[in-house]
Amino acid sequence: MPTPTKLRRCFWADSDPLLSTYHDEEWGVPVHNDRRWFEKLILDGAQAGLSWLTILRKREGYREAFAGFDPVRVAKFTARDQARLMTNAGIVRNAAKIKSAVGNARAFLALQEEQGSFDRYIWRFVDGKPVQNRIRTRADIQARTPLSDAVSVDLKKRGFSFVGTTIVYAFMQASGLVNDHLADCFRRAAISKLR
Repeated sequence: MPTPTKLRRCFWADSDPLLSTYHDEEWGVPVHNDRRWFEKLILDGAQAGLSWLTILRKREGYREAFAGFDPVRVAKFTARDQARLMTNAGIVRNAAKIKSAVGNARAFLALQEEQGSFDRYIWRFVDGKPVQNRIRTRADIQARTPLSDAVSVDLKKRGFSFVGTTIVYAFMQASGLVNDHLADCFRRAAISKLR
């Protein structure tokens, strides 16, 4: 009986089953739902200085702690709520990141009010269509681009924090604004057809 062919994934996705599932089902799939956008903002900000696997392992804890990623509810979190979150082992217990999530919820709501939706706002940066990069090797991967610089600057102007250009680029890759699946990754072709 022939052995099944191993799927070729982006190099970072084979080290853990949780990463493989995330890569195969979510990474690079275009987001068009404001609650999902808010989730991505919280989780990508929480990742700063940590591995994505650490955050994936805590995602359910974040979902519970941050009201199902409801920005309206998170925007109402008080200093007492933030102190309570510092005792929650299900999330990254970092006071600056927790405070940022609450502040970002408030900035997110203000942006929705001004732009109609976060989705409408963020997709304008790529003219409504994912950027299709041609990445062949690890050496081709960038940590930031002029586009992520521009998004980062604009988000900061609007009161967001933990949105430096490197975090923003990871956010853009994860949410499908940019297709950075490697050229030989089995997901590249399917993702390139999504809008």
